[in-house]
Amino acid sequence: MAKTLSVLTVPAGASDVHLCYRRRGTGEPLLLLHGIGHHLQAWEPVSDALAASYDVIELDLPGFGQSTPLPPDHAHDVPSVVEVLARACTALGTVRPHVAGNSLGGMLALGMGRAGHARSVTALSPGGFWNEPERRYAFTVLRGMRLGARGLPEALVTRLARTAAGRFALTGTIYAKPSLRAPSAVEAELRALRAAPGFARTLAAGRAAAFRDDVTSVPVTIAWGDRDRLLLPRQGLRAKRTIPGARLVRLRGCGHVPMNDDPAQVVRVISETAR
Repeated sequence: MAKTLSVLTVPAGASDVHLCYRRRGTGEPLLLLHGIGHHLQAWEPVSDALAASYDVIELDLPGFGQSTPLPPDHAHDVPSVVEVLARACTALGTVRPHVAGNSLGGMLALGMGRAGHARSVTALSPGGFWNEPERRYAFTVLRGMRLGARGLPEALVTRLARTAAGRFALTGTIYAKPSLRAPSAVEAELRALRAAPGFARTLAAGRAAAFRDDVTSVPVTIAWGDRDRLLLPRQGLRAKRTIPGARLVRLRGCGHVPMNDDPAQVVRVISETAR
């Protein structure tokens, strides 16, 4: 299937945001949202399979991948980004797509469901269900990953990415099975994390982010990798208490970014929710 990237211009206050996206497949629309510091290519292990049944839109969130950040007068918080995503969907001609998101993207997917912009929500290890010590731990780890990505010479990243042990050192925090990730994908992820202009502003907004509202108008699945080392699996139980009608699924053998660890399991969970 074609993997051409396109750019969509979306108004955000007094200026515009340029969002990089890829669209392929046929069927009902399905919007895929990645996590902080990542890019749309995080979905590559599952996007071909999903595009066989859905009109798949993979999108770089504002300030990540090749998308520009929100203007300075907009916080990189859930309401602001959800508004931009809703405008992007309108511009793309989608009416309330199914939305699946991972980590930050999962929190945004739930925000879209709560605001009436989604017809179903699949949230994979979504942010916002932490207690304060868990949030500080996760943010410290994320800052450490960012510092590491910015400090490692490109040549060293290339050498490390070529070995299973090196891929574990570079991405073992987010993947339970980093050896499955292609060396070129690991290199691209480190470059995306290093360059992301929205990283600091997103973390700053995240200090006050906590998902406390129920989502009652659409089907919701919350899925958590049982080997998640960043947002600990017990946070899934808090998410279930916050959204009692949600289906809670344990992703066996998966880490924080489960699309790489078990693509078939992730495709099945998203498809079941959308159906």
